[in-house]
Amino acid sequence: MPKNELKDFLDSKVLQYNTIDFIEPDPISVPHRYSLKEDVEIAGFLASTIAWGNRKMITKNGHRMMDLLGNSPYDFVMNHNDYQLEKLEGFVHRTFNSDDFKFFIKALQNIYSNHGSLEDIFLKHQTKDSLQPAIHALNEVFFEIPHLNRTRKHVADPNKGSVAKRINMCLRWFVRNDNSGVDLGIWKNISPSKLSCPLDVHSGNVARKLGLLDRKQNDGKALAELDANLRLLDDKDPVKYDFALFGLGIFEGF
Repeated sequence: MPKNELKDFLDSKVLQYNTIDFIEPDPISVPHRYSLKEDVEIAGFLASTIAWGNRKMITKNGHRMMDLLGNSPYDFVMNHNDYQLEKLEGFVHRTFNSDDFKFFIKALQNIYSNHGSLEDIFLKHQTKDSLQPAIHALNEVFFEIPHLNRTRKHVADPNKGSVAKRINMCLRWFVRNDNSGVDLGIWKNISPSKLSCPLDVHSGNVARKLGLLDRKQNDGKALAELDANLRLLDDKDPVKYDFALFGLGIFEGF
């Protein structure tokens, strides 16, 4: 497909799927519950952390996480005690269990107490054209306090070849302001041009069928290739095409 035709096709799919109807069945509905910036950040980060598997179950468990945090995630993170942490006991989503959940609360408290905020980490470590080095920095900060080794797998590190799909999705939520009411756009000082596509099996397969991705393996090199090709279609907002790839893969079986 010629580049101009491909762009027109994908732009039409963005318009089709980047709508308010996308929110309710999606994990992004979890941070949409809140207006306080810190609540949105924590809710979005936690919901995106468990975003693998069945979309309906991800969304359900994301809302359950908020219920366990008393529907005030920032207040819980900053002011919890051991008794309140124990109330998280029994939560599980696939391999993310209550021990992981408890550590995430402590790690987030450390970030907001000693590093400013999640946004501050990304502002400090972003480069002129990428947020992947900042994701690596987040991984280092997140695990600077005592932790179980098993929990490390729940925060991706691009320096180890990870596509960091869930964190990239979370960054799309926080950075993009799509004027459709879907992505939240709460981080005003990071350009959407630096975002990377949340690459997974579905988006990768669609991208390959469309000629946007040649590499067979979904790894850091594939992410860089897909990012480069999406930037050729829109260098200011390349990750809007995540809606097109997602919709074509999940809803249309493309």
